[in-house]
Amino acid sequence: MGDAIVNVSAWIEGLLLGTGLSEPWVSFIMTVISAFVIAFIPVVIVIFLVWGYRKASARMQGRLGPNSSGTWAGPGGIVQTFADAIKMLTKEDIRPAGVDVIPYNIAPILIFFIALVVWAVIPFGPGTVIGVDLNIGIFYIMAFSSAALFGVLMAGWSSNNKYATVSAFRSVALLISYEIPQLLSVLVVVMVAGSMSMQDIVGAQRSVMYLIALPLPAVIFLIASLAEVNARPFELLEAESELVAGYQTEYSGMKFGMYYLAEFINSVAVGAIFSTLFLGGWQGPFVDAAPILGTVWIFAKITLMTMLWMFIQITLPRLRIDQILNFNWKFLVPLALANLCVISIVNKLINAQASDWTRAGILLLTNIAIALVAWTLVALGGRQKRRQYEAELEVVA
Repeated sequence: MGDAIVNVSAWIEGLLLGTGLSEPWVSFIMTVISAFVIAFIPVVIVIFLVWGYRKASARMQGRLGPNSSGTWAGPGGIVQTFADAIKMLTKEDIRPAGVDVIPYNIAPILIFFIALVVWAVIPFGPGTVIGVDLNIGIFYIMAFSSAALFGVLMAGWSSNNKYATVSAFRSVALLISYEIPQLLSVLVVVMVAGSMSMQDIVGAQRSVMYLIALPLPAVIFLIASLAEVNARPFELLEAESELVAGYQTEYSGMKFGMYYLAEFINSVAVGAIFSTLFLGGWQGPFVDAAPILGTVWIFAKITLMTMLWMFIQITLPRLRIDQILNFNWKFLVPLALANLCVISIVNKLINAQASDWTRAGILLLTNIAIALVAWTLVALGGRQKRRQYEAELEVVA
């Protein structure tokens, strides 16, 4: 039981070899099983995440839910989520006249596919408890997450709907903008860890989590990721008061369901990536004695990050598109660039023989210094702008 996942995998492989299958066929079947499990995990998580999100929003916003509908919806209303899934699968697929059929049909499949393939390089435990341990794991994630732009643009442009087209263009502008600080913060982690492998990044945090050593890149990555997954206050991909239903306005049935599932899967994936990059991944107490605990720790951290996303999504209002883009280009990108440049110099100057805690302490102090300088510059800029505004008022008076 201490290493249950690896042992179950070895047991299944032994059963297949015992049937007389050749090693190439056994390897192929094990790969298919692994791919199915990796794709199945986020879908199952989403079912319970939707239920949890509804329960949390009902509590925080005073909403009535399935428990108050007069129809029994299972313990805590959990059956309502399964009923919604069945409804989505059986709903009529309505295709408006005038759509560009091929990109219109491919777009939801592409976005859902991208949401799933990211999980292939997330390490769920030590050793082989990972889909595939690529030496460019984080690069693989960033590359596929960028490909979601094509799905958004295809959906909006092919729908033959002005609202969907405007939403798609605005969505692409938002996503491209916030990919830059997100990538710059990831580069800091890669530089300090010395590897792009997700398992190596987790291993580099054996003594100290990067959230302690690199809090500024962690905050930048989290903010940029909230924008990437369409979370408030950056939820402009689908702003009902302005764009009807965003770039997916003309979709119905399971095609709309794919967008809905992808949004929740991406939110959980952000929690998994953040946990791997900054919270030590599967690292935790007693993992060396019982490797199965590594899987418990990574899922506990993913749950914590998902709850954080949930509370932010429920409580914060939306911002305007100009406010969001100004915040990114005028503050977040310069801050991420400055942080990358300074940390690269400091990391190079740190003695290679220094302990992990010494290195973490130096990097932490550097992060605090950068944050203080950024805060000072913003405060001075705000004061100067207020004085300029007051002077203009005096001239008008």
